[in-house]
Amino acid sequence: MTPPERHLQAARPRSDLWAKWLGTAAAAFLLLQLIPYGRAHTNPPVQTQTTWDSPQTEQLFARACADCHSNQTRWPWYSNVAPVSWLVQKHVDEGRSKFNVNVPGFGPEAGEAAEAVREGEMPEKTYLPLHPEARLTPEETQALVSGLQRTFGQEGGSETGTGGSDGD
Repeated sequence: MTPPERHLQAARPRSDLWAKWLGTAAAAFLLLQLIPYGRAHTNPPVQTQTTWDSPQTEQLFARACADCHSNQTRWPWYSNVAPVSWLVQKHVDEGRSKFNVNVPGFGPEAGEAAEAVREGEMPEKTYLPLHPEARLTPEETQALVSGLQRTFGQEGGSETGTGGSDGD
């Protein structure tokens, strides 16, 4: 057997292994699509409208926060593809449970929203690559922080948003 023939025989098992691995990965990906979590994209009814301190705060919030912190989520195509759909659903569920501008009282962490933006915790870093419009300049970040403070109050302070707040 000549050296080139020996090389071809050695390459075949590797390519067979690669094909089997790729087939297994594709089958696993298809099976993941059968798991129902992460595709029940509902936007609950809006129970209250927030009275924003300014149109700028409302616009910045809509751009950087509303998909996870309101009942007006825009569900992109990839939110229907597991396992990414699981991450998206988890983020929206958590975001709405902590701070939601469309429910009375706005949620238990409404007063902390400005601090989360100031600290760079929000918007989530995993959100930004597919939502470049959510990237805020330092000036926009400061404007959003100030607007959130005026609209919802500060951590430890009283809630000042008037869009249906019952002042819990």
